[in-house]
Order: sequence, then C-alpha cells, then structure tokens
Amino acid sequence: MCAPRDISGRDDLDVVLRRFYRAAFADPLIGPFFTEVAGTDLEVHLPRIADFWERALFRTADYGRDAFAPHAALHSARPLTAAHFGRWVQLWHATLDGLHTGPLAERAKAQGERIALAMLRRLAGPGAGTEGTGGGFVPLAVLELRSAA
Repeated sequence: MCAPRDISGRDDLDVVLRRFYRAAFADPLIGPFFTEVAGTDLEVHLPRIADFWERALFRTADYGRDAFAPHAALHSARPLTAAHFGRWVQLWHATLDGLHTGPLAERAKAQGERIALAMLRRLAGPGAGTEGTGGGFVPLAVLELRSAA
C-alpha cells in the first residue's frame, strides 16, 4: 500500500468530498441537515462544493456563490450549534487524514476549521458558545485556541 500523498488537484478533491459527504449524510448528528432539512442532492452539490475547495486550495476554479446563504437557511429551519460544526470538522479531518498528507491537506483542514468558526459566529453571534456537547466531538473552543497560538 502506498503512503498517503498530498492533495494534487480536482480529482483528489472529488474523492475527498464524496467520502466526506457519505460520512456526513450517514452521521446521526449532522446527517439530518443534509438529508431532511436541506434535501441535498449530492450530484448537484458536489460540483459546486468542489469549485469552492478548488478555489480555496488552488485558486484555479471560479466560485461566485454565497457560501453563507445556504447555511443561514438551514439555521433558520433548524439551529446549527457548535456541536454540529464540531462534528463537521471532525469528519472533515478524518476524511482528509484517511486519504492525504502534506501541506495542502493541512491547509484544507485549517480552512475547514476557520470556516466552521466563522459560520458559527455569523449564525449564532460573536458570543456563541464553542464548547459543543456530547462525547467524541471536536469542541470548537479547541480550534479557537489552536488558531490563537
């Protein structure tokens, strides 16, 4: 078996995103946001989110959408909490760690953490709790500490 390599382009992102969303859709905490609240069609969603990540990591794709708006709509239907974003980060890290290692994989993890914190703060306000609840979740407070270091 080959050692994991870094993310090298759109094909790698497509694999990462498919694996991540399979886990996210099946997750008992965040899965319902995709399956019940948003009714996400993965085949429609994947090219858009791949454009987002390709732009974030490689600056090679056009992404002119408002990434916040769909999350605000979800939050209006069912509030998103620190535990939800913490679980998203945990699954994102696990997916990346299972497939890739290197500077771009680390950048994708760090960017995911920044996005989770920014979304939570915009949705719940700057004083939003970042502790999360429940065993096994990445408390977003840990990410705040890491980003401050």
